[in-house]
Amino acid sequence: MLKSLITFAVLGGSAAVACAQSGVTTYGVIDAGVVGQGGCAGNCATRVGGGVASESHIGIHGSEPVGGGATAIFAAETVVRADTGRADQGERPFGRQVWVGLAGEFGAITIGRQYNLQYLALTNVADPFKGGMAGSAGNLIGGGQRVDNSIQYYGALARGISAGASYAFREKVDTSPAGRAWGMTVGFEHGPLTLRAAHQNLNAVRVQFNSKTSNDTAARNSILAANLRLGWGTAYAAYSLSRGWASSPLFNPDNPYSAGLARTPSNNSRDVLVGLAVPVSQRTTLLTSYIQKDDRDLANQDANQMAIGASHAVSRRTDFYAAYSHIRNRNGAGYTVGNASSRGNGNSAFNVGMRHAF
Repeated sequence: MLKSLITFAVLGGSAAVACAQSGVTTYGVIDAGVVGQGGCAGNCATRVGGGVASESHIGIHGSEPVGGGATAIFAAETVVRADTGRADQGERPFGRQVWVGLAGEFGAITIGRQYNLQYLALTNVADPFKGGMAGSAGNLIGGGQRVDNSIQYYGALARGISAGASYAFREKVDTSPAGRAWGMTVGFEHGPLTLRAAHQNLNAVRVQFNSKTSNDTAARNSILAANLRLGWGTAYAAYSLSRGWASSPLFNPDNPYSAGLARTPSNNSRDVLVGLAVPVSQRTTLLTSYIQKDDRDLANQDANQMAIGASHAVSRRTDFYAAYSHIRNRNGAGYTVGNASSRGNGNSAFNVGMRHAF
């Protein structure tokens, strides 16, 4: 169980492999591809993009037994752009994640900048595209990715049942709740079936929308995610409730506390995802998903996304991929097709690229 707990803590959305042995390991992913877009507000350009199927990143993780059945663990990851060589998270040298903690038969407790539990349920359980390529579920289902100043627990309660919880403190000492967050998750695995429910609450900044009164942009995202491994492939599904302006993908998903708005994001939506991953050979897997966003605001800005893709593995750590996705926006909705590292500019996009994990 210790190995699986460390793997859960280290991986997040990474393709690297963690282990429970003592020592320090370097790992990462380098990903680059060609991205073409359509339906942009301005000119759409075909370009080289970095981190299309997975964020390109370099990380280190380590573990050391400290007695009493406990193991000290840590991880630090930095995001790099394979197209330009630049760091991709501003002034954050380790902006992807950085944390330290303890793991044992009691579970794992970690402190630092970490993935939120709702994002992990969506990406690791419900999305056949795993949060990357043009088919990323994050194009329509919001909730953010990471939380600063967080304490997180994850552990196995019984055979096949796991649970986790997190709490993030505010960065500034003032009366504003901005930056405070909490989340919880429970999962169940039995044979080919995986289920996970999660909720994430993010208190965001109060902003002015041409009004004399402030507006609370807090995000409240809940999700029920599932996948079922069948003889011919894997079926995926999710149902998500998103409330609050910061819960929308139109709000910066990596930093919902101080981002500008693109159009007006939905304040209340119900989202449904269904998808498939079907191996057609030992090396090639076809991917598809459909997402329906039901906007409950008065503007009724619904949207749906249809995505198809494929990955072809040429070795255990290297694959080529291709994907296409189109979003149909209604009543002025402004959702765009992005990928693992970009929000995108248009309502359709295709990707062709290569990814190598080490």
